[in-house]
Amino acid sequence: MTRIDQTFARLKTEGRKAFVSYVMAGDPDFDTSLDLVRGLPGAGVDIIELGLPFTDPMADGPTIQLAGQRALEGGMTLSRTLDLARAFREGDDTTPIVLMGYYNPIYSRGVDTFLAEAKAAGIDGLIVVDLPPEEDSELCLPAQEAGLNFIRLATPTTDDQRLPRVMQNTSGFVYYVSITGITGAAEAQAADVGPEVARIQNAGGLPVVVGFGVKTPERAKAIAEVADGCVVGSAIVEQIGSGKPVPEVLAFVKTLADGAHSA
Repeated sequence: MTRIDQTFARLKTEGRKAFVSYVMAGDPDFDTSLDLVRGLPGAGVDIIELGLPFTDPMADGPTIQLAGQRALEGGMTLSRTLDLARAFREGDDTTPIVLMGYYNPIYSRGVDTFLAEAKAAGIDGLIVVDLPPEEDSELCLPAQEAGLNFIRLATPTTDDQRLPRVMQNTSGFVYYVSITGITGAAEAQAADVGPEVARIQNAGGLPVVVGFGVKTPERAKAIAEVADGCVVGSAIVEQIGSGKPVPEVLAFVKTLADGAHSA
């Protein structure tokens, strides 16, 4: 079992839902980012999604695009992102880290080299938003062989014909994108999300975590009530982008985690 599998098993025995937070690696700089990531578990985060900065983040809205630009301007690279994960692991060997980004930096690095480095750095799973199931041989299958979960996105447009293909080699959990469009664009609605989550759970038997459009503790609770957990990204990244000090950002994260855990 990966750390991700172990986390969901533990949460199930505790009768709790997962709270997943997204932050961009290196935003606004390496040291601040590391301090923030180190503080996330204490703020109630069950799984950390660590954004890999990229020059053309097509699925991301302005908030996360700007975070990626800040990170890149600060010298953040794939290697430095793995350094950050490695430094986090020095003090935390249990909280799962999911690296989320785009395929180009991984392809440029070389898939085998990247997977070996990611595993050694303590990465547990990958979300690569621009690799469809038809390209599983590129990264998904090698990642699974290396012991990393490959987490797939499902969306409101993933119909019953497409869903089995999406689920075929997915592991860890399924990330359900609750809205159509880019990150940070609208608010997720539990009434819309619930039936979709049930459909995906039935199709694959994996936990389903809902992201995009979850911005408040109340929304986190409402979404977690109809799913296996929720993800908050843009709302946290906005706090970082506004220059809030790390303790204030973590206090905000804790309110979101408390919301999800109260579901």
